[in-house]
Amino acid sequence: MAKKCDICGKGPMFGNNVSHANNKTRRRFNPNLQSVRVQLPAGGVGRKKVCTRCIKSGKIVKAVHAA
Repeated sequence: MAKKCDICGKGPMFGNNVSHANNKTRRRFNPNLQSVRVQLPAGGVGRKKVCTRCIKSGKIVKAVHAA
């Protein structure tokens, strides 16, 4: 399962853990992905993995829960 946003394509970034002794080991910064029920353009409802920035900016339309 890819750690990638289905809307904007944001994926993991890479950097270093830096210790107090200045030792460097590689690390990975993962995007904050949430599994969201989304209203699809074709009229249906589906689940997508979406980053929180896309949710906040309104790039998706959340599906209403049928009660």
